[in-house]
Amino acid sequence: MIPASKYFSSGESSSVQLTDDEKKMAEEIRNVWKSILSNVAAIEDTTDFFKSGAASMDVVRLVEEVKQRCAGVQLQNEDVYMATTFQDFIQMFVRKLRGEEEEELVISYVTKEINNMTVKMPYQCFINGRFEDAGNGKSYDTINPTDGSVICKVSYASVEDVDRAVAAAKESFDNGPWGKMNPRDRGSLLYKLADLMEEHQEELATIESIDSGAVYTLALKTHVGMSIQTFRYFAGWCDKIQGKTIPINQARPNRNLTFTRKEPLGVCAIVIPWNYPLMMLAWKSAACLAAGNTLVLKPAQVTPLTALKFAELSVKAGIPKGVINILPGSGGMVGQRLSDHPDIRKLGFTGSTPIGKQIMKSCALSNLKKVSLELGGKSPLIIFSDCDMDKAVRMGMSSVFFNKGENCIAAGRLFVEESIHDEFISRVVEEIKKMKIGDPLDRSTDHGPQNHKAHLDKLLEYCEAGVKEGAMLVYGGRQVDRPGFFMEPTVFTDVEDHMFIAKEESFGPVMVVSKFKTGDVDGVLQRANDTEYGLASGVFTRDINKAMYVSERLEAGTVFVNTYNKTDVASPFGGFKQSGFGKDLGEDALLEYLKTKAVTVEY
Repeated sequence: MIPASKYFSSGESSSVQLTDDEKKMAEEIRNVWKSILSNVAAIEDTTDFFKSGAASMDVVRLVEEVKQRCAGVQLQNEDVYMATTFQDFIQMFVRKLRGEEEEELVISYVTKEINNMTVKMPYQCFINGRFEDAGNGKSYDTINPTDGSVICKVSYASVEDVDRAVAAAKESFDNGPWGKMNPRDRGSLLYKLADLMEEHQEELATIESIDSGAVYTLALKTHVGMSIQTFRYFAGWCDKIQGKTIPINQARPNRNLTFTRKEPLGVCAIVIPWNYPLMMLAWKSAACLAAGNTLVLKPAQVTPLTALKFAELSVKAGIPKGVINILPGSGGMVGQRLSDHPDIRKLGFTGSTPIGKQIMKSCALSNLKKVSLELGGKSPLIIFSDCDMDKAVRMGMSSVFFNKGENCIAAGRLFVEESIHDEFISRVVEEIKKMKIGDPLDRSTDHGPQNHKAHLDKLLEYCEAGVKEGAMLVYGGRQVDRPGFFMEPTVFTDVEDHMFIAKEESFGPVMVVSKFKTGDVDGVLQRANDTEYGLASGVFTRDINKAMYVSERLEAGTVFVNTYNKTDVASPFGGFKQSGFGKDLGEDALLEYLKTKAVTVEY
């Protein structure tokens, strides 16, 4: 049972019956409202504080006058935004006066004693501030990739659930407190949410580890750690969303002023992948919420649990009901309905290029909703002979094997200068042999299981294709002989440009290496760019002129120089070509969830 103070309006909960003394206090507060809302003839129970003309300074006055009349009551500015009508305000006030919680949110948990802690996992759909079973009563098993066991059954959302969630998000955007809230107060709630995520970071990382196979230490630092940073970064943007004034040409001698406003889009849909379940949620949701939108999010079907835990924490943070809705289920049903829904104004998607194309088509045919797509990649990494070899080996391995290779920007193809090729491969294989493959909750594990069985099978087929086409399998290429979905880190050399593994993404721990002739900078650039993808790229060289020359010519949304996988919440992330368009992270991500309105005034 979780206290949901400042969360539910009294209209959704049982009404409090006032005592005679409380009725007298309510009439005193009615007089306070009347003194503030002097333009209103009478304060009715249905009178809305903000629709009657109240401003942010009036909120402060109301709070302080009520506290002055009733010493000891714990009342804050945000309480006014959560109870905007007089009746709701009195209900909220009386509950606080009595020391009662407004309502308790009932959550059914799956509880596990694991990783030296008690982990409590919600498993139902989260719609309009409540956890509930799918409308059709269906559920499915979510699997622990470490041993193939069932973690729990999770609600399998239906089209009707999507419609209810979108309706809740629309009502919250149109009429709820989220849109009326001062941007700084909205930022405060997002900061609070980040703080709660930090308080629960070990639990979140444990859930991420058993649901996705991420090594716990990586889940703690990156999956969860960067999620917390992302919410804090965008919380800071809430009160810095600004338009600008624009000089315009006057056709006649009139005085004109043109200015722009940045406004939220409305209800947004977010569809995220299974490789970084919580982090992908944070990258998109934080920007979406900071901009003032409401959202319906579909986690990947195979990794729903951290998203549902996040929903629980959003309640604790005081995010109003309907602002965040989480629907586990299939892409073909939930994702498709979100793409088609006429009340959704934006869809943010991370996933494969074919599905991205289908989503874009559906969004266009439905209501031409705004779309941002972060899709597949085949990121080239060019390693020149004048590199720091120790660093190139270390970062080259990270570029491929980080997060078991389940990494959107993984280096899908390494181009190594001929003169250092053999040494590079020898040192990589030597380091791979030192890697510990095993239980992701073991702090000494380097390499955990692949996310799910179907993906492991696909990776094994990928390696078979490489061997059949004549690439040299130097190391790995097999499933590890143990329970779960483990695959050996794999290295291919002598990969020619026409081969399947040279062109297609593995999304797994498979290093694909090709040589290039010594000194042939333009030739290797042409080969690196000979792909339909353009998500990321990298170059290792000590020559700064060469590094700048190559970085200018690589056709990718991100270029790493003498490093790899170094993303930051302040730096935009997104691809070119068939890797999609639009950005996550940084100010650019915020703009994805805003619209610009131009206003021209003649005076």
